[in-house]
Amino acid sequence: MVFWLSLGLGAMLLLAVGTVWIGYTKLNGNIHADTMTDRLLGPSSSRPTEVGSAENILVIGSDSRAGANAAYGSTIGARSDTTILLHLGRDRRRAVAVSLPRDAMVSVPACELPSGRITAPYQGMFNSAYEQGGTACTIRTVEALTDIRIDHFVVVDFVGFKKMVDAVGGVEVCLSQPVADKDSGLDLPAGRQTLDGEQALGYVRVRYALGDGSDTQRMSRQQDFLSSLVEKVDSSGVLLNPTRLYPLLDAATSSLTVDPGLDSLSKLYDLMSSLSNLPASQVTFLTAPREPYVNDRNRDQLKQPDADELFRQLRNDEPVTTVTPTAASPGTGAASPGTVNAGASLPGFAERLPFALPAAAPASGNVAGTAAGTASPAPTYTGRTAAQDVCATP
Repeated sequence: MVFWLSLGLGAMLLLAVGTVWIGYTKLNGNIHADTMTDRLLGPSSSRPTEVGSAENILVIGSDSRAGANAAYGSTIGARSDTTILLHLGRDRRRAVAVSLPRDAMVSVPACELPSGRITAPYQGMFNSAYEQGGTACTIRTVEALTDIRIDHFVVVDFVGFKKMVDAVGGVEVCLSQPVADKDSGLDLPAGRQTLDGEQALGYVRVRYALGDGSDTQRMSRQQDFLSSLVEKVDSSGVLLNPTRLYPLLDAATSSLTVDPGLDSLSKLYDLMSSLSNLPASQVTFLTAPREPYVNDRNRDQLKQPDADELFRQLRNDEPVTTVTPTAASPGTGAASPGTVNAGASLPGFAERLPFALPAAAPASGNVAGTAAGTASPAPTYTGRTAAQDVCATP
C-alpha cells in the first residue's frame, strides 16, 4: 500500500513539474528579443552616462499594422503611438513614469538603420523617429532630448494590448458623457463600465471624440486606463489564481519585444523583485511639460525650463519636486482636488505583481512631490497616482 501511494505521489509530482516546465518554456519562448537595437545604438561611450544602479526603461506602444495588426488599417511603417520613460530610483523606493507627447516637435538625430544607411537629422514630430528608424532611433531621440541613458526598452503592439485586457476579464473606465467614434469603432454610453480588449484599444487611442482632440488629454486618459488595469489585476485575485494568471502571463509575454537584458521570465522576475519594497505613494506618473509649438499650435513643444529641470532630476536620480493637482481628462470621472495618498487604495500591489510593466500604471488623482513646500520655487508637473476611483467626483 505504501509502495503504491509513493508511486502515485511520485507520478503526480513529475506531472506537476512537467506541467510547470512546459508552461515556463512556452512563456519564456513567447518573449521576442530585439538584438539589433543595441548594435544600432553604437558604443556606450557615445551615449549618456549611466547613473549608478538607477534604471531607465522606455516603454513604446507601436501603431504597426504588420501581421494581425493589419485589422486596424493599411498604414505603411509604424510610429510610436505612446512612449513612456520609466525611471526607477537606485534605492527602488521611488519610480517616475513620464509620458512623452507624440506630437511634440523635436530634433531627431542621425540614426543608423539595419541596412547600414545613416539617416539625416531633422526637426519633426517625436513619434516620427520610430517610423524613421524604429526603436533605436526613438531611443537616440529620447537620449538626445533628455540626456538620460535608456537601459532597457519594451515595445507593445495593438493586438498584444487587447490580449492583456481580455486576459484579465476587461478593465473598468468611467465616462462623463457618451462617446461614438467611427474611426476607432468606439460606441460607449456615459458612466462606469467595463471594456473588453477591442473597446479598450479604441478608448486609449481615440482623440477627437473625447476632449479637445489633443494628445495631452489622450495621454491623461491612457494613464487613467493603465491605473484601472493595475487595480483590476490586483483586486480580482488574478495573481493568486494560476488558471487566471497563466492567460495573463501568456498574453503579456507574447506581446512584448524587449532588449536582451529583459528577454526571459527570470530577468523580468528579477526586475519585479527589485521593486518589491516600492511604496505605491512613491510611484509618480507625469506628462512631460509641454505647450503649443511656436510655429504650429496643432503641435507641441516641450515647455522650458520646466522640462529640462524634470530631466535633470531624473538624470541625477533626484526626487521629482512638485506635482500640480489636476482635474481628470474630459470624458472620464473628475478627479478630487488636493493631495492624495497613492498607497491608500492599492496596498502592497507592487509586491505581488509578477511583471513590471503594468505595475507602472497610474490612475486619476494627484500627488505632491517629496520637495513640495520647500522655500525655493520649482517647476510643477501634471501628475497622477493610483489612488483615485475611476468615477470619483469632487
